[in-house]
Amino acid sequence: MVSVGQGSCQIGFDCRITVALVLIPQSMAYAQLAGLPCLLRPVCGFSSRHCCRAVGSSAQLATGPVAVVSLMTASALAPLAASGSSQFIALAILLALMVGIIQLLLGVFKLGRRSIFFASCYHRFHQSAAIIIGLSQLNKLFGVSMGRSEHFMQDVWGVLLQIGETHIPTLLIGVSAFALMWGMKNSLRRCRGC
Repeated sequence: MVSVGQGSCQIGFDCRITVALVLIPQSMAYAQLAGLPCLLRPVCGFSSRHCCRAVGSSAQLATGPVAVVSLMTASALAPLAASGSSQFIALAILLALMVGIIQLLLGVFKLGRRSIFFASCYHRFHQSAAIIIGLSQLNKLFGVSMGRSEHFMQDVWGVLLQIGETHIPTLLIGVSAFALMWGMKNSLRRCRGC
């Protein structure tokens, strides 16, 4: 029988608070990327963790919002409904259920190993998704609005046309954050070489 002491309960509580503090803003950002209301995505993030807790744990399993999934959801549903509408939300829920059922079937029939055949295609998809996600955040860096149309590059061009209306404090915070991340990355590289 395993005994649970006061220290392990405190660690568990601290872990839950940390996950919540990371999950909520991350989920809201990915919800915007997917074209869903900001309050809907944290519910999905927390509910996926509770479902996985019932099944078991895995060192490789990462539940919660992912930028690539948010981007694919938006691009798959954009031709079918207006972003953020009730029909868009219903289609997103249906899509999530369909993907969950397919993943369950892949697990039941042990077809996960077949995914190695898609590795090179998957790698290129991730590279292009990173570019699209980065460009979709331009408006937040400059503090201007970004419309949503059927053509993503038109949206990016619309942001670039608004550069004269840049919100300077927002730009300074964004550039400072990039500089801080770049500096920390380089200092960690040098520190590992010591």
